[in-house]
Amino acid sequence: MFIDFKTLSVGQCYGTMVQTIVPRPIAWVLTANGDGSHNLAPYSFFTGICSDPPLLMISAGKKDAKEEKDTRLNIRERKDFVVHIPSTRHLASVNASAATLAHGESEVDLAKLDLTSIEGFELPRIVDCDIAIACSLYRLDEIGNTPQAVIYGEIQSVTIDDDIVVPQDNGRLHLDAKKMDPLSRLGGSFYGGLGDILAANRPK
Repeated sequence: MFIDFKTLSVGQCYGTMVQTIVPRPIAWVLTANGDGSHNLAPYSFFTGICSDPPLLMISAGKKDAKEEKDTRLNIRERKDFVVHIPSTRHLASVNASAATLAHGESEVDLAKLDLTSIEGFELPRIVDCDIAIACSLYRLDEIGNTPQAVIYGEIQSVTIDDDIVVPQDNGRLHLDAKKMDPLSRLGGSFYGGLGDILAANRPK
């Protein structure tokens, strides 16, 4: 099959991209609403992009042609956000948090998720997530015809559950991927677990 993107509608382009760019890690993003409540939403157009400074990127669209998604609005206005890396055990909550709610209606409250503080950071994190990455807005670019927001977050700290940390003598961080069991996004309504772990030493 050959697909020429010039012949596709916007929806067909999106559908083809999410079916073929797989698996995608999920950024489960917590932000603060203007009333002090917390918004929580998953984004799979997400990756790390730079280590000096340490930056990650998420891409956030709009609820409709005019209204921004809460994550995008909250980051633009209040700068800080927390990216959680969900595990397969969080599938139901991650999926539920993708629903479009009225601004100020908290997915955290609806899912009955417990929060706890992050050392030296204003926003809290989800207690049950193994990894929480505290970020501050580095830059926000609007691209495309919607436009889409490309949000660059500068990593301030990472909180990791001690249970998934594998002790090392070389001073480098090593995590137990099986214990992490990260949830990934596939096309349509499908998600994936980790599956088999493969190893290959990088050639010198």
